[in-house]
Amino acid sequence: MKRLILRLIHCLPYAALVAIAFGAWLAVSLWIGTPSAHALPEYATRTGEPCATCHVNPGGGGPRTLRGLLWSARGRSDQVPTLPGVLIAPGVRDGAELYLIACAACHGTKGEGTFGRELSGTSLREGKIRTTVLNGRARSGMPAFEGQFTPDQLDALVTFVAGLASGEITPPPDSYPLPPAEFKCAPVAGPMKRRGN
Repeated sequence: MKRLILRLIHCLPYAALVAIAFGAWLAVSLWIGTPSAHALPEYATRTGEPCATCHVNPGGGGPRTLRGLLWSARGRSDQVPTLPGVLIAPGVRDGAELYLIACAACHGTKGEGTFGRELSGTSLREGKIRTTVLNGRARSGMPAFEGQFTPDQLDALVTFVAGLASGEITPPPDSYPLPPAEFKCAPVAGPMKRRGN
């Protein structure tokens, strides 16, 4: 028995070496065999549209816009379908809310600029903002929003962004305090009965 234990101890370094080699081989084969993910800029190059046309999240993931869903459903052709007359936020009239829906993903909730350009404190004029919202800026990756806002919505959005740009409108806070939850349970009289009995 003593000899068997000594032989096992003698073979232990070889077994460990074989296990390490096998682990390394497995890791490399899994890494090489995994198909690489294709980033969305490949589609942006193909379609000639910025990623924000289809995706709300500037990183490319996240929820898709209606145009993006339709484009995906049609097999990701070389042209993103246009949706004339489809509003991006039906019924919304508040400029700050419209900004959060249509602009904040790229320009930041405070206009600080994330993926898109900084807006807060830039002194942009209403005319420039309106033109850019309607026509987009292909070079910087901003999609055109023509036909996706009602005239009143467009006015409210442009006024809000101009207010952010001039400093007249204070950006929203990072968080809002909520009152503590109040849970009140009425006492139950008598023993509780099971349902179905």
